[in-house]
Amino acid sequence: MAKRAFISFDYDYDKFLKDALVGQAKNSDSPFEIHDWSIKVASSDWQKKARARIRASDVVPVICGLYTDLAVGVSKEIEIARAEGIPYFLLQGYKSGNGKRPASAKSTDKIYTWTWDNLKALIGGAR
Repeated sequence: MAKRAFISFDYDYDKFLKDALVGQAKNSDSPFEIHDWSIKVASSDWQKKARARIRASDVVPVICGLYTDLAVGVSKEIEIARAEGIPYFLLQGYKSGNGKRPASAKSTDKIYTWTWDNLKALIGGAR
């Protein structure tokens, strides 16, 4: 059965990276499925909505882009995933390796190279 993934990403700068990951989920051999659970409009209850969506997921891939270290929402989503016991992993958004670690990520959290084989393994728990 495919795992449900909640994608955490910097909405202001990395939406195209999220769209690429959603596209990969449509591959015939994909071990995960993604529902577009992005919270597109900031509201006073966005954290409550994010918590419910993360809680309904099996894993949280966190896309590390150029400004992810400054993305408050991404940091909060990692904190929520930790509090809810949902595993997460950091995924390098750029081949150049310029993606930044989110502020709330642990210093021991590895940023993984984004390849299809890596992604399948990471979704499966290889981290």
